[in-house]
Amino acid sequence: MFAFAVATPAFAETTKIEPADTAWMIVATAFVLMMTIPGLALFYSGMVRKKNVLATMAQSLTAVALISILWIAYGYSLTFVGDDAVLGTFDRVFLSGMTMDSVNPLAKTIPEALFVLYQMTFAVITVALVAGSVADRMRFSAYVIFCVVWFTFVYVPLAHWIWGGGFLGRAGVLDFAGGLVVHLSAGTAGLVAAKVMGNRRGYGTENLSPYDLSLAVIGTGLLWVGWFGFNGGSALQANSRAVMAILATHLAACAGALTWIAIEWITRRKPSVLGMISGAVAGLGTITPASGFVEPWHGIVIGIAAGLVCYWACTWLKHRFKYDDSLDVFGIHGIGGLLGTLLIGIFGTAAVGGVSGLLEGNPKLLLIQLYGAAVVFVWTGAATFVLLKAIDIMSGLRVSHEHEVEGLDITQHGEALQ
Repeated sequence: MFAFAVATPAFAETTKIEPADTAWMIVATAFVLMMTIPGLALFYSGMVRKKNVLATMAQSLTAVALISILWIAYGYSLTFVGDDAVLGTFDRVFLSGMTMDSVNPLAKTIPEALFVLYQMTFAVITVALVAGSVADRMRFSAYVIFCVVWFTFVYVPLAHWIWGGGFLGRAGVLDFAGGLVVHLSAGTAGLVAAKVMGNRRGYGTENLSPYDLSLAVIGTGLLWVGWFGFNGGSALQANSRAVMAILATHLAACAGALTWIAIEWITRRKPSVLGMISGAVAGLGTITPASGFVEPWHGIVIGIAAGLVCYWACTWLKHRFKYDDSLDVFGIHGIGGLLGTLLIGIFGTAAVGGVSGLLEGNPKLLLIQLYGAAVVFVWTGAATFVLLKAIDIMSGLRVSHEHEVEGLDITQHGEALQ
């Protein structure tokens, strides 16, 4: 995406809508939507207890419906219309002025309506990801309010700053498909939310094992395939760069899964299914920002790094600081997004993305990436903390002790699995 925000000789400057690009981006859009429903819904619900399965699915479904409407109402306009350093304009509120043949300057070969839809799916999954950190204990009404305010005050500004012509993009910060905008922001928000809300009842003393890991495995498969649209679609054209991004993405997922289970095999004598899917998603999240800037073999190296570092974050780091990140959103997505963002500064390849990293003699890029990550972490963390505290004062964040023991399915939605 960044490559389209700054014109470079490597990419064509055309305003003609191309059928091939349009067809590919329609498919990519469907893939990314599939990542939230049913992908993330199954992935998350398979890792909670039986009494919270439906409530966890409801959070993903709600994010899709609610954020889609908000994106059309004002999110797209404030993110991708206008070139102010801080925020976009209201010129496209409710898509006012958009026509059948209009295009966005950041995606000149596909209809603007398709660009709107594709970017919408990114906003949806980012908000939905955060819920994994507070699974089993957040009131549904509080979650709905959180979706609205977090999308407005965190996601929209970050996406504009990096992808929409804002100050981070102008500074040279690279994020091909969402390592900062999606993964680091969601992971940071999840960490803050887990600390603000406190640990689940029985955390550390009761059995909080997943209800049905088979659902999570199916969800992982849908996420894995959907990630081809997530990363490959971020080229915004049906071209070789999209294919290179997809290949690097797949290899990173494979390497991440193998690395995670190798660690478990060595330390615990048994490679777990939960470890396999955790490693795969860690590899996918970590390659995301770098996928359009590195060669395919770099995907293997980045996947290995993801398996090692995210495993450490989900075990030692989590226990050391005693936070109950229910589904390891920070450990996998937050740490993975940060790691992948920094690795662009090392492996960035001019022949692929038009930008060189440390290995090609440009150490400055690593510092720029670190700057971008720091801004995202600080803004997301601070804003999320303030928003959660405000919601807690207004309506309360957490269900009662009795409701948490009984389960969110029946207490929040009046339904339960038999």
